[in-house]
Amino acid sequence: MKYICIFASGSGTNAQNIIEYFKKKKNIEVSLVLSNKKEAYVLQRARMLGVSGKFFSREDLNNSVVLKLLEEYRIDFIVLAGFLWLIPIEFLRAYPNRIVNIHPALLPKYGGKGMYGARVHETVLENNEKESGISIHYVNEEYDKGNIIFQTRCKIKQGETADSLAKKVHKLEYKHYPRVIEELVDSI
Repeated sequence: MKYICIFASGSGTNAQNIIEYFKKKKNIEVSLVLSNKKEAYVLQRARMLGVSGKFFSREDLNNSVVLKLLEEYRIDFIVLAGFLWLIPIEFLRAYPNRIVNIHPALLPKYGGKGMYGARVHETVLENNEKESGISIHYVNEEYDKGNIIFQTRCKIKQGETADSLAKKVHKLEYKHYPRVIEELVDSI
């Protein structure tokens, strides 16, 4: 059995989708969800789905508390799902090519610090792009700069809004992120 930990900062719809996907699998399990926001709904979602959910502070992240927790849960792979902090170098060393993130736009053009949520979709639309999509990438020491593992696209229609584009992108995330995670975890 291989164990996944999800890091998330928000409501956790992607985390829930990933947990539900792996509940049907025999060799991979989401065993831990961690959040840097004490009131993040993702922690409640995790608990409702039978997965341990825990809060951690920036200090916990930077002084090995979180790394020790990952060891305690025998975590093999880390998935970021709406997690907004940079991952410390110690994590990258402990989990080389075993930390991934999903970005709600096509990288490298629409990534970087501050490019998350509605701001990403608004920027894509402001630039009159004809398509957007998702990028799944390895995590490194910079925001959205790790090697891209998978991308897929969706068309942007005339009159598209940030909300309607976000819905299209979420559908792509829900469809592809769990499958790509499974392929990566199976290969370790």
